[in-house]
Amino acid sequence: MKNILKIVLAVGAALAVVAGVLAWRWYNDNKRPNFRHEAVIYVYPGDDAGEVMKTIADSAGVLRMSSLVRAFEDKKVSEYIQPGRYVVKPSSSSVYVARMLNNGWQSPTRLVLSGTMRRKGDIARKIANQMMVDSAEVAAALNDDALLSEFGFNSVNVFSLFIPDTYEMYWTASVRDILQKQKDAYDAFWTPENVAKAQKLGLTKEQVSILASIVKGETNYEPEMPAVAGVYLNRLRIGMLLQADPTVAYCFDYEPNRILLRHLQVDSPYNTYKYAGLPPGPIAVPTKACLNAVLNPDPHNYIYFCANADFSGTHAFASTLAEHMRNARAFQAELNRRNASR
Repeated sequence: MKNILKIVLAVGAALAVVAGVLAWRWYNDNKRPNFRHEAVIYVYPGDDAGEVMKTIADSAGVLRMSSLVRAFEDKKVSEYIQPGRYVVKPSSSSVYVARMLNNGWQSPTRLVLSGTMRRKGDIARKIANQMMVDSAEVAAALNDDALLSEFGFNSVNVFSLFIPDTYEMYWTASVRDILQKQKDAYDAFWTPENVAKAQKLGLTKEQVSILASIVKGETNYEPEMPAVAGVYLNRLRIGMLLQADPTVAYCFDYEPNRILLRHLQVDSPYNTYKYAGLPPGPIAVPTKACLNAVLNPDPHNYIYFCANADFSGTHAFASTLAEHMRNARAFQAELNRRNASR
């Protein structure tokens, strides 16, 4: 009986030890933080779970590699891992990270649309550089009239759909998701107040976007945008050709550094030196500042403007052709002087 009792106690002790080890391992894997610092991890479709685990271990500074390995094995990460942008935090346990990958618990990323976007390719590259979608897929969508019609746009006026800003989205968002985010921003911009301002100017929302894109082509100096917008609105009001160089540059895919007389001969509805009124669509993505400049133009009688002779990047405005020619000669004289002094 004593021997049996000893065996029972020994087995009991062994089981207790095993249970303790298992309990500690469970606690270690499920509850204890296992990383030194925060890391952002991108998982692409088809990525190997083992490689992802190594990336996490290196980037986040894993404390107990064996714990992470067990979690990946126990949760069968190799079978269930989902593409996404994930943030591993110092407070994360091994099991939480494994479940995060399996369930696609992504952390949103910021999609920043800013700067000059004069070509559809500019938009496609900007999006593809920040999101999982391919630039070719985005470019194709921007020329897909059937798709764009779902959002109220087409391949001619699609620049109007985009409102430059910073957007929070999941990295794996589809092109359709991205377009919907832009449509939401577009609708948010066009408040009843802004619609009323456009109507007062005799413009549709689309026409505001077109004119704003021309303003964008003329200047990046926001304080001057309402004055530039006012010039073009004055020209429209008196039936004068817009004669906007940026629209001619658009005809040549923005290749010319300067618009010359030969460029003005191009036969295109976007050539505002040949065709009256606004072009068929925007020539670039207009910023909010440009849109607001058109909706809130400076009240003036200017119908001309040219670069300032002080080379400040601003413009000299004029109400008469004679005044405009004086401004233009002053700029050309300063340009010649600077070239001669080089």
